[in-house]
Amino acid sequence: MKKKSHVQNPSSSDAQPHPSRPVDFTFLDPNASAVSIAGTFNEWHPSSTPMIPLGHGRWSKTLELEHGTYEYLFVVDGRWVADPGSAVTVTNPFGGINCCVSVR
Repeated sequence: MKKKSHVQNPSSSDAQPHPSRPVDFTFLDPNASAVSIAGTFNEWHPSSTPMIPLGHGRWSKTLELEHGTYEYLFVVDGRWVADPGSAVTVTNPFGGINCCVSVR
């Protein structure tokens, strides 16, 4: 299922380019066999950004993101799941929530 976003991707209206910076994502689920991240930074394609299993149900991924605000969800064994560690969420057009991360 492809999710659509109403939060804008990084602004291209600024004259100066914004360098990317690393953003760490972590997830914990001892029963998960596959976890990935889908969001506005990858056109909501869950298979393009798999997370790395660290053992004991811990998953991690570091992404290089440019200045801007991004919406995302984890995809856990095919289920779209909100990040329990996200402090900022927005409603999505499917009746659920998307998590947000801002890069400055």
